[in-house]
Amino acid sequence: MPELATAPGPAGAPGPSVGDSRKVPATVYAVSAVSALGGLLFGYDTGIISGALLHLRDDLDLTSRQQEIVVSVILLGAMVGALLAGRLAVRHGRRKVVIGVAVVFAAGAAAAAAAPGTGSLIAARFVLGLAVGGASNMVPVYIAEVAPARIRGRLMVLFQLMVACGQLIAYVCGWALADSGGWRLMFGLAAVPAVVLGVGMLFMPESPRWLVERGRHEEAATVLTRLRPPGTDVHREIDEITEVATATPAGGWRDLRHRWLRPALLIAVGIAAFSQLTGINAVVYYAPTILVDAGFGDSVALLTGIGIGVMLVIAGIVGAVAVDKVGRRSIMLWFLPGSGLAMAVMALAFLGPQGSSAQRWTVIVALFAYILFNGIGIQAVVWLIGPEILPLSVRGPATSLATVTLWGVDLLIAMTALTAIEAIGRSGTFFFYALMNVACIVFVVAKVPETRGRSLESIERALKRGGSFRKSLEHS
Repeated sequence: MPELATAPGPAGAPGPSVGDSRKVPATVYAVSAVSALGGLLFGYDTGIISGALLHLRDDLDLTSRQQEIVVSVILLGAMVGALLAGRLAVRHGRRKVVIGVAVVFAAGAAAAAAAPGTGSLIAARFVLGLAVGGASNMVPVYIAEVAPARIRGRLMVLFQLMVACGQLIAYVCGWALADSGGWRLMFGLAAVPAVVLGVGMLFMPESPRWLVERGRHEEAATVLTRLRPPGTDVHREIDEITEVATATPAGGWRDLRHRWLRPALLIAVGIAAFSQLTGINAVVYYAPTILVDAGFGDSVALLTGIGIGVMLVIAGIVGAVAVDKVGRRSIMLWFLPGSGLAMAVMALAFLGPQGSSAQRWTVIVALFAYILFNGIGIQAVVWLIGPEILPLSVRGPATSLATVTLWGVDLLIAMTALTAIEAIGRSGTFFFYALMNVACIVFVVAKVPETRGRSLESIERALKRGGSFRKSLEHS
């Protein structure tokens, strides 16, 4: 939800917004929770392949390259879905796009469950990818545009928490259905939350910022009245949104070339790329397969997968609190070093004697530590930072660019992880990911500003002032 302009406090700090002292209506949390179901579906459909793959590769006699294709085709679909969602959202609004995403999720889940062979399964997972890309692009934008600044971080991280919950559910289902080899049921279960998301979004309001951009001020006022405490001057909020939107009219992909946008684009795209280059989804997709091939039993590998899901949920909860209490930039700088160190320890463990109890426990503990630190350090921020710093006028295409970058790098990782392990070994592969964590820390130090507690309009004004975006925002 749009936040009122802040008055400068002591030493240039932003003062409280009107209405901050009053209770946020439950409607705000309901809107965020329902829309964040898209994150649960996102997490489930990307996570379920880790358990299903152990059965698929035997049932369909898949090579390593074929396994990578089955895993990664959903990411190719996600790239296409992210592009389509951004374009459709400009024309039809955020809410309708999320409803469409739910329909595609349900259709893709049913098709995957009924797939008679490898080709049809690949096609079904591409359809699921369209929905994953649409959800990852549009749900964070929708939440950002309805949430007040002081709780925007935790509400947007709710999306990442739901992604983690979806992945945990996927791991549990993979373990529970392991004996039956029920990979079809694993895929089909995703249709249930998809229906809930679609029905729930029918009762949710449209983004007030999108309504103002389309000149529908009275509808925006009605929405804000539902989402703000009684007595709030919603027309003042609308005036501020209008002022910012009028200063920079809605643009398309060509407008992303403007020089003043480059700092925000670099940050959004850079964080999106590093969220994958630091190795998270290589672990999420292939951990059971890597552990089984390293000599761990199937049951141990699947139970370790559940542990990974638990770590992701814990990271999501901690991240949801930390982004508003500590700040976006700060938690990256605090937790990414631990992420890189844990990945390096895991790489070293695979250099040691294989099969020993000490080696196995070192791998598992380092794996859990990596998931926890990386989950808090960058996964809690990646879906938040882009919609926050990208201006309203180009938020659709710019967010699509960042999302496509994320899925493109994720696709690269998914398509090369097993091949890289065969070529340079598990240790070499994990050392590469450890170095990417270090590179991400350098990028955050140099480029990323702190946006905690800032209204979207104040962030946009700082960007337009030119010069160093980070310094301009932190000293405004």
